[in-house]
Parts: sequence; structure tokens; C-alpha cells
Amino acid sequence: MERKEFLKSGLGFLGMALIGPSLLSFKPDDDQKPATCAINNQETAGPFPTITPSSLVMANIVGDRTGVPLIINITVRNVNDSCNLMQNAIVDIWHCDKDGNYSEYGGTAMQSTNYTSVHFLRGRQTSDANGLVSYASIFPGWYTSRATHIHVHIYTSTGISLLITQIAFPEGSSSAVATVNAATSYGYTKGMAGYTYNASDNVFSDGTSSEMSTITGSVSGGYVLNFDAYVSASVATGIGTVSAVSQFQLRQNYPNPATSTTTIPFVLREPSQATVTITDLQGRKIRTLDAGTRSSGDQALDLDVSDLHPGRYVYSVEITNSNGTHRQSKIMLRN
Repeated sequence: MERKEFLKSGLGFLGMALIGPSLLSFKPDDDQKPATCAINNQETAGPFPTITPSSLVMANIVGDRTGVPLIINITVRNVNDSCNLMQNAIVDIWHCDKDGNYSEYGGTAMQSTNYTSVHFLRGRQTSDANGLVSYASIFPGWYTSRATHIHVHIYTSTGISLLITQIAFPEGSSSAVATVNAATSYGYTKGMAGYTYNASDNVFSDGTSSEMSTITGSVSGGYVLNFDAYVSASVATGIGTVSAVSQFQLRQNYPNPATSTTTIPFVLREPSQATVTITDLQGRKIRTLDAGTRSSGDQALDLDVSDLHPGRYVYSVEITNSNGTHRQSKIMLRN
């Protein structure tokens, strides 16, 4: 079955370049209420959903792929709470590489290249107090019958599905889509010949007004994508709970950006052994800190970042308790 046929039938549910200064200027405007308050269009998860998303809790989803750097920021809002920001929503994303291929699949007529044993460009994060999740990735490529897009699946902290949608990209001769696909030096060799535009994409046949992202940046400096996801969740169960899936809640460090020291807050459901790891966006480990055994409840770990060069980093907290080992990651800035 061809990808196009699958999507029409509706049956489907080498290191990253250093991020340039243009990607460091993003600050979500969390205090602004949206003009409208309605759920995003529901879409198919496509033929390539993540097989075991709970095993891919990470902020840097690049893996071994190369391409133009892209920071993906998704803000979750609950339409049942006047579109207020939603904390502790579980957000899974996945998208193709610059050549149009997905990890975890392949060796079939739908995708000839076999990537069944690798897991690039897939990740899970839990929304913070600002309803925000952020991923370090690369700009997606495209394949026949589909416009450039990113898949999103959002759950409550107890695993109840809230939204399956797809993020659309602005188009036009000066758009990031056109500019990136002309960037042959970054490995984007297809250009726009044969590209399927949003208006002709069968998945987006219901329109893209609720699925359109905003994109800023450049090929040389990298891009930032911002997207608002509107879900329908019970206020009692969808907000303010510690994730039962991951056994703990990792929160955003503060101050962020940091200059000399920063604090990493997290919440434990039960006493756990904790370890903190700092990596750069190429996945190179910079520091590992044994945080010792921590009691249940709110925790805070002070971290000296004065020796780090300015830029974006990934901090990961791994805990071990009676329910096993669990890991979560977020992105932090160093001024």
C-alpha cells in the first residue's frame, strides 16, 4: 500500500549543528490569551506512529540525523478551562528526516529504506507550568503526497488520549519550507519539484487554520517553530497532577537563561535515587551529578553552569525507585 493510499483510506491512526543566536531569543508569550478557543483539527496519526513513546522521554530528538536545526515549541491549552495553559500534559511528537524517511519503520513499499531498529526524530515531553514542551530537532523534509508536517499526540498524565493532530508549515517562495529545501549544502536535495502543498494534501483537506505553525529564523542560524495545541481535558484530572507514566515530574530550571547557577526542580512520588546529566545538543555528555537518595515530594538541585559556553543544553534527571528507572529531559539556556 502506498503512503498516499494509506492516508486517503484513513486506516492509520550526524549530529546536529550548534544552535545559532537566533534560536536563543524565543520567549513564549504565556500571558496572552488566544483570540479563539477551539480544539485543533483531529488528524490521523499516519502510518508511522511511535511504537513505544514512553521509552523516548527526551528533549533532543535528533539522533544521528543531519539537517537544518529546528527548535519545536508546543504550548498546550485546555478548552475546558477557558483555554488556560495546561500543565502535565504528555506530548509525543514524530516527523520524517530531511529525505522523507521515518525511524522505526521501513523495508516495505510504503518506505523502502529500512530504519526499523533506530528511533530518530521521535520524543515525549511533559508540559511545564507554562503549558510548554520544547524539542531540539531538524527541519523535516517531505515525501510524495504530503506537505511538510509534524505529528503530535497529546495525553493526560494518566494516559488518556486528548488530541491527535499534525502541525502544518507556512508556504510560499520566501517561506522556511522553500528556503530549507533549497539548502543543498545541508543535505536537502529534493528542492520543491513535485512537492505537495498544504492545499493539495489530503490530510489537510479540512484546512490548516487550526494546525498552522509560526516559524522564525534562517538556514544558517536555525529555525524556531511555535505551535498552540488546544485539547479538551477534564480540569480535575488533566491539570496539576504528577505523571503516573513517568513516576516523577521534571520541571523547568530557573533562572532560565542562567549565567552562573541554576536550580533544577522536580517532584518525586516516592523516595528515589536521582542522577542529573548535562549534554549539548549534539548529545555529548558534559557533566553527570549524583544527587543522592531523595525523599518524596518537591525537590530542587542547584547546578553550577558558569563553565558552560553560551548556548542551549539538555538536562536530564534519571531516578530509580521501587517501580524501576525513569528519565525525563528538558532544554535550558546558558547566557
